[in-house]
Amino acid sequence: MIRSVVLGCGSYLPAQALTNDALIEARKIDSSDEWIQRRTGIKQRHIAAEGEKTSDLATQAARAALSDAKLTIVDIDMIVLATTSPDDALPATAAKVQANLGMDHGFAFDVQAVCSGFVYALTIADNFIRLGQARHALVIGAETFSRLMDWNDRTTSVLFGDGAGAVVIGAREGQGTNDDQGILSTHLHSDGRQYDLLHTDESRCVRMNGKEVFRHAVINLASVVDEALEATGFKPEEIDWLVPHQANQRIIDGTGKKLGLPAERVISTVALHANTSAASIPLALATAVLDGRIKRGQIVLLDAMGAGFTWGAAVIRW
Repeated sequence: MIRSVVLGCGSYLPAQALTNDALIEARKIDSSDEWIQRRTGIKQRHIAAEGEKTSDLATQAARAALSDAKLTIVDIDMIVLATTSPDDALPATAAKVQANLGMDHGFAFDVQAVCSGFVYALTIADNFIRLGQARHALVIGAETFSRLMDWNDRTTSVLFGDGAGAVVIGAREGQGTNDDQGILSTHLHSDGRQYDLLHTDESRCVRMNGKEVFRHAVINLASVVDEALEATGFKPEEIDWLVPHQANQRIIDGTGKKLGLPAERVISTVALHANTSAASIPLALATAVLDGRIKRGQIVLLDAMGAGFTWGAAVIRW
């Protein structure tokens, strides 16, 4: 059977990094560094420069992933871009990235599942590859989420940042067992009944019922992790790395503890990146792959939950 193997990772962060204190001072936010770190684990975030668009971040991450995979844009058949902060309402931001990369073949489109977007995009690309409709895919998560903030709302304004991450996946022969390299299992869910708990208002600013979002995140992430383990037959101790959505250190810690994984086997970048929505998992992946922690042959579990609600997981033999 055909498996989708991760061939390369890349990331990009805007040049401006704001510590909690710097953000509080710049935006006159009624908060403190101690309060933010204690409740979220966040120490800083990157903010896109004026005129720097989501497509710009995505393009830089895509180029880095292509370089890491030792491929060129000529090799890519499709681009899937997960984002909640597109350049424009239309056309798709992926089309701009396609043009930026000089790709005049194949196809490109956006996916909107908020913080679960990268897992959704990866699942879609994996399905195209397994069905033989693409040989290589570029999967990107990119956000300029800071532009959706109401800076007077301290419950949301300190949580988010901007950035982009990308992976290149390619078709390879497998035997249909867990010994195969590549994406072994993906699982997607949504529940539109919870739409109003995390949404944007008429002014396109994020509004969140933090307590309820936290509660649903704990339940849904635990459920989808169990589903992924059951589908693959892996025991929790066989997972080498958990790479979760980087929303809140308490949620990250809780998922790791449920799996019985020590903290050093859970990839966390939330302290330095904050919540970058669809970009958070590929940013964390790129960080851990490029610094040598994630190695070929290891089992990697991704999980995420976002507004909608949406949630999902993927199991990959790296």
